[in-house]
Amino acid sequence: MHSLDALHALTRDAQQLAMGGAAPTSTAEAEVARQLQICNACRYCEGFCAVFPAMTRRLEFAKADVHYLANLCHNCGACLHACQYAPPHEFAVNIPKAMAQVRGQTYQDYAWPPALGLLYRKNGLTLSLALVAGLTLFLLLAAALKGGWGALWGMDLGANFYQLFPHNLMVGLFAPIFLFAVLALGLGVRRFWREVKPATSGADVSAAAAGEATHDVLRLKYLDGGHGDGCNNEDDAYTLSRRRAHHLTFYGFMLCFAATSLGTIYHYAFGWQAPYDLPSLPKLLGAVGGVLLMLGAAGLWRLNRRRHPQHGDAAQKPMDLGFIALLFLVAASGLALWLARGTPALALLLCLHLGAVMALFATLPYGKFAHGIFRTAALLRWNTEKRRPNPIGLGSD
Repeated sequence: MHSLDALHALTRDAQQLAMGGAAPTSTAEAEVARQLQICNACRYCEGFCAVFPAMTRRLEFAKADVHYLANLCHNCGACLHACQYAPPHEFAVNIPKAMAQVRGQTYQDYAWPPALGLLYRKNGLTLSLALVAGLTLFLLLAAALKGGWGALWGMDLGANFYQLFPHNLMVGLFAPIFLFAVLALGLGVRRFWREVKPATSGADVSAAAAGEATHDVLRLKYLDGGHGDGCNNEDDAYTLSRRRAHHLTFYGFMLCFAATSLGTIYHYAFGWQAPYDLPSLPKLLGAVGGVLLMLGAAGLWRLNRRRHPQHGDAAQKPMDLGFIALLFLVAASGLALWLARGTPALALLLCLHLGAVMALFATLPYGKFAHGIFRTAALLRWNTEKRRPNPIGLGSD
């Protein structure tokens, strides 16, 4: 442990110490570098998560290091509650908030195309709901061309919504949006990877590192607060609620995606036409996934609204809530569409569901979904870096 005078000196000189390599260029980056210098002198939280052992491998924090560590942080809040230098201390160390601010900046900085990075500032709850409403209205107008507005309620579709929107038309609407989202996220994270790779040993990812990183992602390892009791939310009490809600959301989303992918294989490989019903595998995956996604999104909404403001970046809360709302609407409208088969509400619910799905896909590259992609990349780099010798011979791996 350094003395209090030494910590004062570290606080005063943090920005100068971080000038090796590409220096932090924003206020948020410089603030993370300042706080990490203090943390590197204290090291009380060294065993909490991957951020702190990765931190101890560095004496200085250049821009690439700051971006890497910010995306490695899972924002569990444990270090804030344990920190003796947290506000109102004059050092004002708040790693979760400082890291969250830099993460938001990295999403914008690495966005592709770069001009659309500004959408991260605009993407919020109001925009998400307005986009769903606009796309739903567009689809309702298109559907009304088939038989007038009166036909939307009670339109005889049986259980086959392809009578309203043919399969090829739906593929033509959704495929470009989905492929663009994949391309934009892929090119964005590639730029991030190229920047942080030299700062994280420069080694290529081994099979062992990839396997451990996959394990960490699928288990959400670092949402356990570093001790297995969970994260802090609105107070000092530990809870596993965030980890469980994230698991429900993630696996619910993946099951829904698997159901859609399997339905595509059924259609093109075997000629088995939708809609499918129980006990078919696409319907089983979609039903279970939809329920899990609804429960997870509802849990994340509740936790997000109750979380202590010092645990993150308040400016990103609208973006977080917008993404959560879209996930919930997609799941809820999909389940309602299935339950409304053969009812007069089928056409209306179909337009709402398709509008929600299109809005989700359109905002994927410029919303909270990006954090999962960038965090996975950071975990891959960490599991690669920690297998290399510590360059400064300090800390524990």
